Order: sequence, then C-alpha cells, then structure tokens
Amino acid sequence: MEGDSMKEKLNQYKHVLLLLYFPVYLTIFRYLEENVPKKFHIISSPLDQYIPFVAIFIVPYLLWFLYMAVAGIYLLFFEKECFCRMMYFGMIGMSIFLLVSWLYPNGLNLRPTVFAEDNIFVRLTQYVYSVDTATNVLPSIHVFNSVGVCIAIRDSERLGKNRVIQAGSTVATVLIILSTMFVKQHSVVDVMAGLVLSAVAWELVYGGRAAKLYENILCTAKYRKKRRSIARRVE
Repeated sequence: MEGDSMKEKLNQYKHVLLLLYFPVYLTIFRYLEENVPKKFHIISSPLDQYIPFVAIFIVPYLLWFLYMAVAGIYLLFFEKECFCRMMYFGMIGMSIFLLVSWLYPNGLNLRPTVFAEDNIFVRLTQYVYSVDTATNVLPSIHVFNSVGVCIAIRDSERLGKNRVIQAGSTVATVLIILSTMFVKQHSVVDVMAGLVLSAVAWELVYGGRAAKLYENILCTAKYRKKRRSIARRVE
C-alpha cells in the first residue's frame, strides 16, 4: 500500500521534473555568454534611433522576473496541465534562442554611455547593464516568455475566467515588451523575432501542431513497419 501511495504521489508531481530544463538552459546560456566570438553580428533597426531611452521602464523590465515566478509557481501547484503547456512553450523558444546564439552570435550597440539624470531608475539600469552583457539578444527571451505567461494565464481554467487578472496580465506583458526597447536592452528586431517565435510556439503547443506532427510520424513509422512485415511474408 505504501509503495502504491508513493508511486501515486510521484505520478502526481512528475511535471515538476520539467523544471530541470532551467539548469541545463542556464548552463548553456552562460557558456555562450562567456564564449562570444570577437566578431559578432550587430542587431539594429532604423526604428531604434526613434525610440528614446526612458529609465523608468526599468521597473516593468525587472518585474518580468516576478511575473514569471508568480505565474509559474501558481500553475505548478494548482494547474498541472496548464503548467506543462507553459513549460513546453518556453522550452521550445528558449532552445531555439540557444541555437540561434550558437550559430549566429549577435549583440547590440544601443546602450547609452552618458545619462542626463541620476536617479534610482538610472542606477537600476546601470546595474542591469553591469550584470547582463549586450550579446546574444536575438530573439528577445524577455518578450517571448512574457507572451508565454500571458497565454498560459488565458489558458488557465481559473485565471482565464478572471477579467481583472487577464487585463493585468495583458498590460504587464505589453509594458515588459516596451521596456526592452526603452531601456535599450533590445532592438526592434529582437522584439519582432520574439513575437514571431511566440506565434510558432503557440501553434505547436496550443494549436495542436506538435501533436499532429507526432501522430503523423508515428503513423508513418507504423505503416513502414507493416509494409516490411508484409514484404517478409511474401518472401
């Protein structure tokens, strides 16, 4: 009985194992950050020069971490299936991000070196600059994961019915996306790439495309196996 009970509990919380992706992701990301080639591609857009540096946007930029954590912890404990879909979404995008960073080393040249003011927002921005390099920025994971959380909240059986939470999530996501450009952490190119990648991940996870591809591959494999079996009988 105890063995069955333990097995049942393990099955109930096996979705927690998806969190093991983060140590792997962070390890690879750190390696790529520390081994950026001397010559890398500068990401830029003509639109970047029209976007001013606005220090107060460092607030929503940093709130991204809280936004991710609160939504993730809630879904982890209360909505397992929704949590799994959110994780699959994130794992697709972050894995593609690592692949792009490896095959197409990139960076920015947008950060201001002189600031017109000296306040808490500027100092927070300077701190972010000091701990986060201006390399490996395409596509923007800030943008991608913000969209992922917003989608997960709408996908949630409980949270999706709460209009206040939905509205708050949408506003938070928009502010975070804007913040990446206003604090010069990302180019318009990074942001657009993050949004496109979000659309791809959504189609795979929530649109059912991944399941259909898997079924097609499985069916094709079974068909080939069946044909080989028939061919052997004929021989």
